Amino acid sequence: MAKNYKIVEPDSIPETPFPESGVTHRKLSGELRAQEMRVNQVTVDPDEVVGYHNHARQEEIYVCHTGPGEVFIDGEHHEVPEGAIVRIGSGLPRQVLNTGDEPTVWVMFGAPPIGTTGDYGEYQVSKDGYESQN
Repeated sequence: MAKNYKIVEPDSIPETPFPESGVTHRKLSGELRAQEMRVNQVTVDPDEVVGYHNHARQEEIYVCHTGPGEVFIDGEHHEVPEGAIVRIGSGLPRQVLNTGDEPTVWVMFGAPPIGTTGDYGEYQVSKDGYESQN
């Protein structure tokens, strides 16, 4: 009988850049064999901004693994302490950013897993997001 669990060291997964912003992330869904959700580890370096986007039918949970972190949701900026968890409902535009001096690492979960690990499906880039002040 096949084991229905998997333990993954995120550092063993290669980092790849998001196409829109270049911010690095590790796609963990495939390695974890996740079937009901999408899982990524995202590192946001100082002065980096992830593209403002929404998912028409996907709820997301962001865990601020190292922080503090920052999110911009539906036009509002929020500071997120290390260890805090953010839930964002489907349809709301969102992004993560870093105006601090140290990298911030997020673990992000999306459900249902619309699209594939290589194509986020109904991912829509929005305008009027937070922009770096530099």
